[in-house]
Amino acid sequence: MNGVLLVDKPAGMTSHDVVDRVRRAAQQRRVGHTGTLDPGATGLLVLCLGAATRLSEHLTGLDKTYEGTMRLGLVTDSYDLDGAVVSEHPVPALAQTDIQAVCDALTGDILQTPPMMSAVKVGGKRLYKMARSGQTVEREPRPVHVEAFEILSWTPPDAGLRVRCGSGTYVRALCHEAGQALGCGGILAALRRTRVGAFDIADAVALDALDGPEAVRGRLVPMEDALDLPVVRVDRARAAMILTGAAIATSVRPAPEDMPDGLVQIKSEDGRLLALGTLMATDSGVVVRPRRVFTPEP
Repeated sequence: MNGVLLVDKPAGMTSHDVVDRVRRAAQQRRVGHTGTLDPGATGLLVLCLGAATRLSEHLTGLDKTYEGTMRLGLVTDSYDLDGAVVSEHPVPALAQTDIQAVCDALTGDILQTPPMMSAVKVGGKRLYKMARSGQTVEREPRPVHVEAFEILSWTPPDAGLRVRCGSGTYVRALCHEAGQALGCGGILAALRRTRVGAFDIADAVALDALDGPEAVRGRLVPMEDALDLPVVRVDRARAAMILTGAAIATSVRPAPEDMPDGLVQIKSEDGRLLALGTLMATDSGVVVRPRRVFTPEP
């Protein structure tokens, strides 16, 4: 089986637990995720099966959307409900607009310090492993992009939120930083991922519904539909050359300003994904050069 599987992850499971369940249901080993969710979080987990695991790196960096709850007045060592309580504070009289103003300051291109309870490596070691052994180390702030940090509701001490952000952003760190700015502390109390790139939670399948290979097969997104990249189509003769890794001339004639500066999908006339490649303008026309070839399985 080759394709992308959208799973609605339940709370209480790690992303690796979900991968193992899908492996058993699909009866195949080549299953991988494209970005984890914390055990307490729910929502969209994008998995790749079979040959589609070679697409994983192109899906990992997609923008994401989350909805959840920020609880003010509380600080924990993990920035969420799973950690040990560090301190508690009274929540001041706040309007929803007051909280929104603080959250707006945490949008755009910002620097974010990853939590100790995270998979980020420092000195070759995972932070969460050091945290569990009682260590706290200095963490370098990392650049992340937060498109929007919206407060949808305010029922003290809980604020409903929606965050649209780039890959690598910790929503619980945003809640911690917002709580610090408000002077009372804050944690992430609940989180659900609703979107990854163009994939939506509405199209995901419940994990319990995946009870065998046919159930998995019936929910796969074909590799041909998985990526949001420009497409170059080639005829049968050129398709055979692409599969050998050869660069070929194409009939594509984009204006210089319209030339994609990243990867393109190279597809056959019938829509099969042959390779990912790049376009290069030459004096005689445009050449497409394959960078990753997907050889047909026997």
